[in-house]
Amino acid sequence: MKANIITIGDEILIGQIIDTNSGYIAKNLNSIGIAVDKMFSCSDEKAEIIETLDFALKHADIVFITGGLCPTNDDITKTTLCEYFNSNLILDSQILDFIKKRYDSIGVNFTENNQNQALIPDNAKIFKNEIGSAQCMMFSKDKKIIFSLPGVPVEMIHIFDNELFPYLKENYSNDSIKFKNLLIVDISESALAEKIKNWENSLPEFLKVAYLPSYGYLKLRISCYNTDKKNYEILENKFNEVKEIISDKIISEEDISIEELLGKLLKEENATISTAESCTGGKIASMLTSVPGSSEYFKGSVVAYDNEVKTNVLNVDEECLKKYGAVSLDTVEKMAVGVKNLLKTDFSIATSGIAGPTGGTSEKPVGTVCISVATKENVYIGKFFFNSNRTANILRAANLGIIKLIKILIYEKIKR
Repeated sequence: MKANIITIGDEILIGQIIDTNSGYIAKNLNSIGIAVDKMFSCSDEKAEIIETLDFALKHADIVFITGGLCPTNDDITKTTLCEYFNSNLILDSQILDFIKKRYDSIGVNFTENNQNQALIPDNAKIFKNEIGSAQCMMFSKDKKIIFSLPGVPVEMIHIFDNELFPYLKENYSNDSIKFKNLLIVDISESALAEKIKNWENSLPEFLKVAYLPSYGYLKLRISCYNTDKKNYEILENKFNEVKEIISDKIISEEDISIEELLGKLLKEENATISTAESCTGGKIASMLTSVPGSSEYFKGSVVAYDNEVKTNVLNVDEECLKKYGAVSLDTVEKMAVGVKNLLKTDFSIATSGIAGPTGGTSEKPVGTVCISVATKENVYIGKFFFNSNRTANILRAANLGIIKLIKILIYEKIKR
């Protein structure tokens, strides 16, 4: 079963916002064996929407549309779909009542435009939006299925997770596609490809390999299509073969983010963590707290951008800063110990560096980053040299700090 995804909105085409919905939908569809082979973006123009939808329906069994469902005049997805599927809009009193109560609860005036959100196509199945006013609509045509979702990511994700995904899993899940995943560190994508080249060349056609690189780590995914018992056994054997080749680089066999993996390991140890961040500006704390349930192990963070915060809050002595500077192994070590003692945690991660694109010197060029991880008995430190891209440097530093603690928890016996 193939799926296409269409995002609607001029704001996407001009780069005002970045489309994250397509990636989210595709990842979840892939997990239940629905393959996405095309993604499109089109403007808020009726002719463009119809042309894109026509094309998608020729190539896919299921089409997902996001965007263009707001009550303003430039959002015309619902009226266009009604025309396309020969629908009439009818007022749904229950949805209208829900929208009114929701707007009242958040102190927003209810207008006639808002009432239009309760107008529902008479031949569509509705998946209700519990956190917004635009509803998810499902149409069918010539045995093809079309879902139209809100474009606001938080609303789209809420509907997809709570309403749509369970429906898709029950009705369209394809168990004939199996996946195996490896989370890999300490090797580049090109070096990994070279290391497993012979193994990859030995794979049968029904096994496909995907390299999914991120800053500081990568995922290797092996997909098995048209699975029967024999092919699945081959998948298992080939998976075990590649694990043997790169055993020292693997930190997980789950399809999981590094912040989720760290949280899982900390909960297994019944351990807590804190962070002291300079160049990463709270990025590590943000990543850790993005995981549901992170309050079980994450206590807090000190964003010590200014040296006075390093000395007054984290107890980094001024002599250290004068002698070695803020971006140094000595300073970042004391930051890690300082926040660990301050917040009374089992572990801590600290960062200090020159994220760029300015601020570097000949001794400490832009991209110089120091990272420290503290346990009860040890403090681990490392200096890295990245490039001049500020965003990339921040993310790479945050990832490496998290990965270092993951490796400590997996490979070393820790006394907390």
